[in-house]
Amino acid sequence: MTTVLAPTPEEAAADRAERLADLMEATSPDTRARQQQADTLPVLEPLRPLVPGGGLAKGTVTEATDTGLLLALAAGPAGADRYGWLAAVGLPDLGLAAAAGYGIDLTRMLVVDDPGTHYAEVLAALAPACPVIIAAAPGRLPPRTADRLAAHLRRAGTVLLTPGPWPGTQLRLEVTAKSWVGLGDGWGQLTGREVEVRSVGRGAAYRPRTARLWLPDENGAVVPAAPGSAAGAGRTGVAAALA
Repeated sequence: MTTVLAPTPEEAAADRAERLADLMEATSPDTRARQQQADTLPVLEPLRPLVPGGGLAKGTVTEATDTGLLLALAAGPAGADRYGWLAAVGLPDLGLAAAAGYGIDLTRMLVVDDPGTHYAEVLAALAPACPVIIAAAPGRLPPRTADRLAAHLRRAGTVLLTPGPWPGTQLRLEVTAKSWVGLGDGWGQLTGREVEVRSVGRGAAYRPRTARLWLPDENGAVVPAAPGSAAGAGRTGVAAALA
């Protein structure tokens, strides 16, 4: 028979102290921040108030109903990882010049204008190589195919950005108001677009968030709009029609 010796009071106290230290380390703000950083992809600073935790959760789907928003969301991860790849699928009119303006490196962007009948297969093949994929909604996907594709995205940790609608979307962003600037009465040129963006989703994103942005500003970048400004206020003529 094996005899088990009880720990001495000093050993028991040391064990409790060690477990408490491990627990405190696991729940410390620094540890939580590192874990969140490992589980998310960064977004551009002006977009952080719109996404839970300030980043896009890996392996999830985010809808953005505005093309400028899609590109701006993709620009954060693309700029943070100079060796990473970005893919665009089923979006022949995406606008590569605008993508470059938001800071996306076109030399590291894969474009599949028309995946044909192999939509799910193309996305599944790209997922392990591309942290971010921008993809048009493929129409009706059989439920089992959609489930398998979602599993591929989770395993690869790939974020799918889409104008939607997409089954199982975790987060949705939409432009609720917009106004172009730069045009006068029959003269001038468009120099920027001021928008109000609203985001809502599941889990931590259940509470709606809003932000006012220049998307883009006169330099083609994403920047916060001045507090108190109102997209569309006082715009007439062509600028209001474009909004």
